[in-house]
Parts: sequence; C-alpha cells; structure tokens
Amino acid sequence: MLASLTTHPELPASSRLAKLDHVLVLMPAADEVPEDCPDRKLLLAALARRNKNTDKLHSDPTVANGPQGGLRVWTMLDAKKSRFQLLSQLREAFDALLDEEPASLQVLLLGDDAFRAWAGELAAYVGLANGTPLPSLKREDAPKPLQSLDLWGIELLSPVSASLAEANLLARMLTALPPNTLTPAAYRERLAEMAVDLGWGMEEFDLQRLSDLGAGAFLAVAQGSPVGDAAIVRLSYVPSGAHAGAVALVGKGICFDTGGHNLKPPKYMAGMHEDMAGSAVALSILVAATRLQLPVRIDAWLALARNEISPQAYRQGDVVTALDGTTIEVVDTDAEGRMVLADTLTLAAREKPALLMDFATLTGSMLSALGTRYGGVFASTGELARQAVQAGVESGERVCIFPLDEDYEEALDSDVADIKQCSLDGEADHILAALFLKRFVGDLPWLHMDLSAASCEGGLGAIASEQTGFGVAWGMKLLCDWLEAGKRTASTS
Repeated sequence: MLASLTTHPELPASSRLAKLDHVLVLMPAADEVPEDCPDRKLLLAALARRNKNTDKLHSDPTVANGPQGGLRVWTMLDAKKSRFQLLSQLREAFDALLDEEPASLQVLLLGDDAFRAWAGELAAYVGLANGTPLPSLKREDAPKPLQSLDLWGIELLSPVSASLAEANLLARMLTALPPNTLTPAAYRERLAEMAVDLGWGMEEFDLQRLSDLGAGAFLAVAQGSPVGDAAIVRLSYVPSGAHAGAVALVGKGICFDTGGHNLKPPKYMAGMHEDMAGSAVALSILVAATRLQLPVRIDAWLALARNEISPQAYRQGDVVTALDGTTIEVVDTDAEGRMVLADTLTLAAREKPALLMDFATLTGSMLSALGTRYGGVFASTGELARQAVQAGVESGERVCIFPLDEDYEEALDSDVADIKQCSLDGEADHILAALFLKRFVGDLPWLHMDLSAASCEGGLGAIASEQTGFGVAWGMKLLCDWLEAGKRTASTS
C-alpha cells in the first residue's frame, strides 16, 4: 500500500522546519546555493566537511543531521540531464532517508513554478514507489513502510505519479513472491479479486477449454505440472467512450521455471519464480490505465503456468500443434516462454487490436546482449520502433531496438514441423524468439519487450529494489503517446 501523499503550496516556516525529522530539499541546478535554501548553513558546513563544491549537488545528494536530530538531504536537479539520470539521483537521495524507515518524509521544492511542478512529479513517483518495502516473510526486523509523503512548495499534482508508483509497486510485489505462494491458482484468485475491485471483465481459458480449442503449444508446457491450475486469463478494461482501436497487452506468467527435461542447473534456476514478471508488467499497466481512465479499451492476456519436470512433461523432439494450426518441433524444453506466448498471442490477435504489446523475461541471450540496465524491444514497424525508444527516454526506462530481418528465420527451419521452437546453436536466440512470436501476430502493429532489466542488483533508475518493475512506466508512456498520435491523425484526416 502506498504512503499517503499531501501537497502544501508554501514551504514550512522555519520554526516548523526545525521540528521535521526527515527532509529532502530539491533545488534547480545553479552555481551557488540559493539564499532561501532551507537549512543553508547546515548544507554549506556539510559541503565544507566533505571538501565538495556546490556543483557536486548536481549529481550527489549531500546528507547532514538536522538541527534537532533527524536527517536533511539536499540535491540539485538539472533539467538538461536524461530522465534516467534524474530518477537515479532522486533514488539515491530518497535512499538516505528511507534507510531510517521514517513514518513520514518531507520534500521541499525550491525554484520557480515550472521547476517545482516538474520536480514534484518526479519526487512523488520515486518517493511513493520506494516507500513501501516488498513482501518479507521474516518474523523479525521486517522493514517498516513509509506512511506519509509531504510535498512543500506545490499546490497540485497530477495523478500520474501516484498511479505509476502504485502500478510499479504491484509488479515488483508480485515478482518478489515465492513460487509456493504465487502459484497459477493463487495468481488467478488475485486477478479475480482485482477484476471485481477495478470493474474489469475477466475470462479464463483453463486447461479443458484450451484443449477444446487446440492450444497445443501452451498445453505442452502446462502438462508437466500435476496440479493442472495453468490458464490464460483475459482481463478487460472497457471505459465509456473508448478510443475506436483496442489495445492488447500479453504477459508471460511462468510462476516457476525448472527448465523441464532440459533441467536448469541450480545457478540458473535461482530466481525462476520471477519468470512471471512479464505478466505482472502487463497487469500493472492495466491498473495504471484504469486509475488514469485512459480512453481506450485494453485487454490484458496473461499466460499463467509452471514449467515443471515430471513424467508427463513435454520433451525434446515432441511436435505439437499450436492454436493457429502451426506445428512446432520442440528443441529445448527450457524455451517454454515462447510456447505459452504463441497461443496467447494467437488469442489476442484474433480480436484485431490496433496495438499489441507483449512482455516477457524471455531469453538469456538478451541478458548477454544488454545486461540488466536496458530492455530489448522488437517492433513490427519503424515508427513503432521510434516511439518505443522515445518512450524509453521520456520514462527513464531505457530500451534498445533489435532487428527482425527475415534471413535469421532460416535457423528455425524444421525437417519435421512447420517451425522449430528455437535453435541449439544459441546464436541470437533473442532475435529468433521474437521471429518465432511474430509468426503468431501476423500483420498487426506489434511490440515485443524482452525484459532483461526485470531484475537489477542494486536497483535501477527510480527503483531501489532488485526487482525493478521495468516496463510499467515505459508501457504507460508509449501507450499515452500512441493515443495522442492517434488523436492528431484523426484531427487532420
């Protein structure tokens, strides 16, 4: 649950400021500390002790004890920096305060109206997103959540920052849950509760229904689990007066991935409860869109299953028939994500959405290509690729575009089926996986996000936890920009 957020049009009086325990002061970048900077003498003394110049405030927060205890943190925000840099700087500033687990935190905004509005939105997002710790089963020393966040020097905030913070936190909380807690069955129960609370439509394609439909790619993965709780879940946000073209979000929700018969070694099986991060991102974008009442129908299709090792599990060499009739030669049972997504994308594509986006922790080769600080994106058109990169710049969740050239497809040629699931050579598997998925999308406008940045040791950008919720802010920014572009096109036609 997020901390409560309160705004105050004026800065606190000096008498009140002295009594505040945990304070962050945000200033525009400048050569000198402004005369009206709260606790200016404390700041100058702290800079002198550390032998720092004022320009260090442009990148490094400065911390000192308050006049009556507590902490003061000062930093300067330079609007010329990238959003990623600014969010990282703010995360470091908030970390110094949140490490003490305060019940309340104060942010003081200096500068002109435009700066305070801009900086306030950034601070609200970073403070709210990091103020609530992720779930912990520790009986002792469990971290305490921030209860209230006060922004001083600003009268009003848009609801965007709080909605994004809530959505990012949801994605991270789900991703952090252990695999015996977030089973496909438990996940489906959570989704049913959310659908009621948020007014969504909900449709479940359980194993029997998927069998009747002929969704052999999804079922091949699901058959290894004796529990039989796997399903594709469709959640629908349908606002009144919705935009004419619907959006489909597809998320990989493998609640645990053993690798199947191609069993992962322990080093690579660690953390595989996070293989459902794509579904959490898709779900969280739906939450944010609902909170902000975006004027477009959005369907989230979540592929929920486990990739287990059992006598019933699918094997190397199996040939299965996907929902669209494509026959697939199974080459590696650890390439299960593209299997469950194939049938889920087919279901989503049948609705002919105006935009289709899928999210998945799909390939180790994307991690090799980018590490954990960028997400890898594939786009069906150059314009969508451009929008994807721009959304990364403006959201602070950076992405890199990868190719979809047809000559790579030769590696997926099969002697016994329409297509191979993957290649054992390992070369460019992130590209082969995207080309495999593209077969089930057809000619629809499509973006595929391989979530290499779903987990990043030490945090990433705005987010301090190892689970980053990467993709939520990016997806919302892209979606809003796409809607605006559609409005402009309609007004000129």
